Amino acid sequence: MNKAIQALLTGMLITFVLDFFLFLGIFLHYTEHYEVGIYYNVLFADNQNWYLYFILSILLGYISVYVKNSKVSIIPLLLLALLTLLTLFKDIGYMAGETILMKKNATLKSAKHTYTGDIIYDGREKITFYSYNLEKIITLQKKDLLK
Repeated sequence: MNKAIQALLTGMLITFVLDFFLFLGIFLHYTEHYEVGIYYNVLFADNQNWYLYFILSILLGYISVYVKNSKVSIIPLLLLALLTLLTLFKDIGYMAGETILMKKNATLKSAKHTYTGDIIYDGREKITFYSYNLEKIITLQKKDLLK
């Protein structure tokens, strides 16, 4: 197998494992905290940044296959693994989910109402929303909202 292809595939595998644990922490400590009601696979697929995924895949593949010094190649991989595994702790997983998924101070309009609050999760068909006026979490259908 060509060494470049081997590096790319190795990088993609490493990045996939890192992403798995990142989104697992977000799923366990953010989406379940707010009872969003989505499956892990949907969360993973819908919120994946594909540009970042391929850049990391190339970078990590290069580090793991082409760098001859094992200390130089293992240290960044272990640091990234530690950072993504930290999301399995409740506070860090919640903070990562809030950073990636939450949009604060959003205004949504439907035909009858205007909602002001935080978008907790913007899904395929529904938006989980914390309304400042109602002081509770509500679920809004995207088809009912004005653009």
